[in-house]
Amino acid sequence: MKLYETGFLLAPNMTEEEAEGVVQSLAEVVPLKNGKMIRIEKWGKRRMAYAIGKAHEAYYVFFHYEGGAEIPAELARRFRQMDTIIRHLTLLKETQMNVRKKKKVKKNAGPGTEAETASPAAEPKREEA
Repeated sequence: MKLYETGFLLAPNMTEEEAEGVVQSLAEVVPLKNGKMIRIEKWGKRRMAYAIGKAHEAYYVFFHYEGGAEIPAELARRFRQMDTIIRHLTLLKETQMNVRKKKKVKKNAGPGTEAETASPAAEPKREEA
């Protein structure tokens, strides 16, 4: 099963209840197609970076789920049928993106570190008296 992220924008003239109903109806597609919904992010009504049509705001919603390729295809089909969806985008996520990698920290405890290998020109000259 592959991991997907689908983001879509809902029209700003909808009420919160209508937007919630649309989100719930679209979220039901994933279990119907034998997928697993991981998380639903609802950002609420926000200002868009640029106007789409005459709309300057939209409801932002993101679905994170895993399943087959038929799920994004079905969601895209439903998005095209709905007038309340302004834009949508589905991304195929790599499994490596979900695993956080720990960065190795170099310890400066030994000969040959940067502090010891600095050029002599950078050190101030000392005068002997």
